[in-house]
Amino acid sequence: MDMTVAGTGLDIRYPALHVKLIEGIEKEGLVLSQFEAGQPSLKWNFPLRNELVVALGDALVVTQADLKSGTMHSIEFALKMQKPIYVLPHRLGESEGTNWLLSKGLAKPLYDIDAFVALFGKVELTCKDDFLIYCDTHPLYHDAVEKFAQKVFEYECLGKIKVENGRIKRA
Repeated sequence: MDMTVAGTGLDIRYPALHVKLIEGIEKEGLVLSQFEAGQPSLKWNFPLRNELVVALGDALVVTQADLKSGTMHSIEFALKMQKPIYVLPHRLGESEGTNWLLSKGLAKPLYDIDAFVALFGKVELTCKDDFLIYCDTHPLYHDAVEKFAQKVFEYECLGKIKVENGRIKRA
């Protein structure tokens, strides 16, 4: 099941670029918000929203963070909640926040995604996604939109598919 936590009231779909994706999650998954209806996107909403996101997860995975980035707020929440933190290690001078966490022993490095996933549950290796199976036939874009309008946009945004020469393929 797909889930998202909004940084606005539930009646506002932000950012506008993802309206269709959010509407799809509303129909088939769960959208949460701690903000009242009508609450617009304000910069201080997002650290509050991120606290809820951290609370809902079993662990925090940080792919990149500068020392003065908003991501460091999420890291503070995870530390207070005693949630495990995992980071992608970076070269010196890059992602100083994640490197700092590693140097202080506050996070564990992620080197092997399969080993990481195994920590949190069984991995289903068979594809049961009808849309991705359909994409293996390299359908025409307009045919795919006719059959799976919601999924085409969602999977394209997630990078699961790509469009080449008017046909859809798995990315």
